[in-house]
Amino acid sequence: MHRFAADLLAKADIQVGGSRPWDIRFNAHGVPEAALARGNLGFGTAYMDGAWDAEDLAQLFYKLLSAKIPHQIRPARILPHIIKARYLNRQTRKRAWAVGEAHYDLGNDFYGAMLDSRMTYTCGYWKDADNLEDAQVAKLDLICRKLGLQPGMRLLDIGCGWGSLMAYAAEQYGVEAVGVTISKEQADWATANYPHLSLDFRLMDYREVDEKFDRIASVGMFEHVGPKNYRRFMEVAHRCLNPGGLFLLHTIGRNLRNSYPDPWIDKYIFPNGEVPSVGQVGDAVDDLFVVEDMHNFGADYDKTLMAWHENFEHAWPRFQAELGERFYRMWRYYLLSCAGAFRARDIQLCQWVLSKNGVPGVYPRVT
Repeated sequence: MHRFAADLLAKADIQVGGSRPWDIRFNAHGVPEAALARGNLGFGTAYMDGAWDAEDLAQLFYKLLSAKIPHQIRPARILPHIIKARYLNRQTRKRAWAVGEAHYDLGNDFYGAMLDSRMTYTCGYWKDADNLEDAQVAKLDLICRKLGLQPGMRLLDIGCGWGSLMAYAAEQYGVEAVGVTISKEQADWATANYPHLSLDFRLMDYREVDEKFDRIASVGMFEHVGPKNYRRFMEVAHRCLNPGGLFLLHTIGRNLRNSYPDPWIDKYIFPNGEVPSVGQVGDAVDDLFVVEDMHNFGADYDKTLMAWHENFEHAWPRFQAELGERFYRMWRYYLLSCAGAFRARDIQLCQWVLSKNGVPGVYPRVT
């Protein structure tokens, strides 16, 4: 088993017990068996347990995914996970709240230490930026410009997080905004921090929104909607968007339609989450919206995640006693494995600009 694993890793230029930063070191028996039996669920759990290490996790995953090593493994023990993901609606109204409680409600102090000053927990835009703060402001401004925001407009933010887009749009573009989130911690923080702006933060499921808005944005929330609900999500956006309005969807995307959610991410980080393919988004908007623009800047998520990881490592002594070593290894694995995946272009980050009936003339490309 160890010889087979070593040969497989060698195809990705990874050595067992090697001296390079991305080489892997086994600290306990059973790591290859766990990975081959349960895929990333077994591999990631073994890392959390301290059974293996690599100095540069992000580069390790970049090499694994660039060489498509996971495609060469057929972990039989995650078959129930695959079946549930494919056939069940794991993102019903009742289940939608699970990710808020498990992930986003970890604590505002924790996220405040990892994120930028605006608490923006989505991919930054690094085209003209060289630090996280500037990259996040650039992303927020990019969204506002793509939406053509004007003073007095009413904006809906579906999955508003800690309100960074709403606050920026209100401060810089003079809009009023309503945001919905399934995280009580997020809603409380945003309400307390922006009392001077015309912002309304609501703790509610997106399916309950039934008002009219001039513009709609959803930034990093569609990954929690699920394929059984993609069409319903788009119908809600269509129902709420005024004629002549624009809807911007910012979402991580996968390259394969018929893949399944990563079982480790599903268990430990984002319960019931699922990343859509381009084709699935296209199916969901069919006959509802005109696709005016699609912009892929997925490579920027690598830089964003590495910046979050740097902040996390710097702040960890403040949280160590409370959260413990296993959480530390879990969070490192999450941030750095995802950075490696974006670096390998195994997953993408796309912004879609949608209109109901097409904008007059040609939609201006905004970069």
